[in-house]
Amino acid sequence: MLHIGILGGSFNPIHNGHLRLAQAVLERGWVDEVWLLVSPQNPLKSQAELADEQLRLSMARDAVKRENHIKVCDIEFSLPRPSYTWNTLEALEEQYPENCFSLIVGGDNWQDFQRWAHWVEILANYELIVYPRPDSSISPTTLPPTVHLLDVPLLPISSTDIRKKIKQGKDISEEVPSSVVPVCQQIYR
Repeated sequence: MLHIGILGGSFNPIHNGHLRLAQAVLERGWVDEVWLLVSPQNPLKSQAELADEQLRLSMARDAVKRENHIKVCDIEFSLPRPSYTWNTLEALEEQYPENCFSLIVGGDNWQDFQRWAHWVEILANYELIVYPRPDSSISPTTLPPTVHLLDVPLLPISSTDIRKKIKQGKDISEEVPSSVVPVCQQIYR
């Protein structure tokens, strides 16, 4: 049985911060693999600035080609939209009964976790790994026993800033994997 960490997101675009986060979770030994779950439609975000879902999926796959134990998951592409995390986790368990799953979320999402559909059931059935975000402060003493705080400095990179840099004609080669730089420059200019 593999223990899989699910890191969901729009990946609009995927960047080195996402990959560093996945590597940090793997280095802790909390999971055997991290699956980057590309979400075609996040129910809590606007669709206005999202690039085409197939392009985002393709970029994510290109970004992890040389990564060990980091894979891309497209299960939400076959689920009703918007796909809620609880439904996604149930679908993953049905499709991969030989694995167990943990959910990787940012501190900002943890602070809003009670807004998530079926959040009580998620906490009751899955471990969560919460990573720090600049706009969130979390004390490990306040976390339920199934929630773990990943205490690691993360790269200060955001997809929003990358899209802005591209529109301004600035270099993004330090922020995104080299395999996706040309695609990003074409999509987001």
